[in-house]
Amino acid sequence: MENTFNFENLEAYKKAKEFTVYIYRITKIFPDNERFGLISQLRRASVSVMSNIVEGNARITNKDKARFFSISYSSLMEVVSQIELSFELEYINEKQKDFIRQKAYKLSKIISGLRWSFIKNN
Repeated sequence: MENTFNFENLEAYKKAKEFTVYIYRITKIFPDNERFGLISQLRRASVSVMSNIVEGNARITNKDKARFFSISYSSLMEVVSQIELSFELEYINEKQKDFIRQKAYKLSKIISGLRWSFIKNN
């Protein structure tokens, strides 16, 4: 018996999970005084990306699916903006910022594709 849920096979979920793990790891180097600021915001937003992919996949109607993929995309953009701020505050270096942006860009394309596929089929 295979103990796999449907969402675990989605490329979007796999990429979002990798992205979230990276955000958690990179925020470990942030200053302690950001524990309730950027660290918390970045982690929550990245988890939201992943969670909304899962929830959207579980929805029945195409309209609901598209809505949750839209929320996931919005959370991803939140992470991107917060990464820019993290760079400006010198919590991460340019190489780290560029790496995260590259991962976010690829993930955004996947999420957008999912979102539009359900909007078109609505």
